[in-house]
Amino acid sequence: MAGGTTTGRTRTGRFAAVAQWWRHAFSYSGDERDTLLVIAKSTLAAGLAWLIAYDVLGARSPAFAPFSAVLIMQVTVYRSVIQSLRYVGAVVAGVLVQAALGFLAGPDLLTFVLVALIALTIGRWHVLGVQGPQVATAAFFAFATYTSASGDSQRLRALGEIVLLVLIGCAIGTAVNVLVAPPLRYRSAEYGIRSLAHTLHDLLADMHPVLAEGVPDQDTTGGWRSRAARTGEMIGQARSGLQTAKESALLNPRRLLRRYRGHPGFQGYESVLGALERTLYQVAALTRGLDRSREEDEARRPFLRRYAAFLESVSAVAEVLTTLDETTLLPQAKRLERLTDEAEARRDEVVEETRRLSLSLADPSAPYGILVTEATRLLEEFRYTCQVLLDVAQDVDRTPGETRR
Repeated sequence: MAGGTTTGRTRTGRFAAVAQWWRHAFSYSGDERDTLLVIAKSTLAAGLAWLIAYDVLGARSPAFAPFSAVLIMQVTVYRSVIQSLRYVGAVVAGVLVQAALGFLAGPDLLTFVLVALIALTIGRWHVLGVQGPQVATAAFFAFATYTSASGDSQRLRALGEIVLLVLIGCAIGTAVNVLVAPPLRYRSAEYGIRSLAHTLHDLLADMHPVLAEGVPDQDTTGGWRSRAARTGEMIGQARSGLQTAKESALLNPRRLLRRYRGHPGFQGYESVLGALERTLYQVAALTRGLDRSREEDEARRPFLRRYAAFLESVSAVAEVLTTLDETTLLPQAKRLERLTDEAEARRDEVVEETRRLSLSLADPSAPYGILVTEATRLLEEFRYTCQVLLDVAQDVDRTPGETRR
């Protein structure tokens, strides 16, 4: 009975998750709607390609066209065009290799081995990128088509048909991606910055209450250190999002047809992302300093209380970046500037506390020097971020145009 109840709850949870996914897809822009759009566009492209290949041309292997159309349906128009060119080049190379060896040596096993060897070698060419393996795939299909045909003229028509179908599929896939809701992913850069800022804010929000109570234990500082060390993958994802955002504007007709007022420009986002990346590295150095030295002394507690207040103020700065929005950049930049001023005042109190307690900032066995140094560096990065956002926001306000959704 209990097992049946558990199974029922599991199914209910799955149905709820599916229902939530569909609500998100139809309610607002996001990954869910993007996924549905790609599926719909790929289906349209595949259907059109099959119609032309099978019904219009009566091709012997019509599946090449819809397969090619779906294969080059990429996340951005730029990638569709580039991957389409590479894919066509790979297919043509594979077919040419098979045609040359097939007509010279005939369709036997030795010829197939030579075709495979040469095609796989060409496929390693860096210019073809991820489409490199398609050289061998096209050569193998071409070899099978070649052996099943009779007569040189029929074989030439069959090999030419493969290339034609691939060209048709790529043309249809690229056209659908360009003409039907071409993807503009400006905000993927913004989402990457928000994600990193969330990571920074959450770590600092966990640290400052503990430091305010005294010297943290080894497990606690070790946990902070591990979390800070795991940010490398998130930084890579954020940079990938920025690259996708840049690519989405290339060759995209929506960028030419509309003026997107409020977009801050990728150079500004790249600067903010770089500052956040350096900030995370500095927090990692800060956690290492805390993890290396945990001796209890009378001076440590008041110092750490001051430092906790500084980290709390820095956490508030990071929290602003978790809601970064290109449509409200100027007020956010001004708020960021005000919070950075408050964080600087807390840093000055930390420095004053070290002087009052006569703490050595040069002693490598004590964490004071490292913590004060990293506090100064954190402030420098946030001050730089403030200036970048203020400059970009002012440029945006001077740019006329239509507000983007």
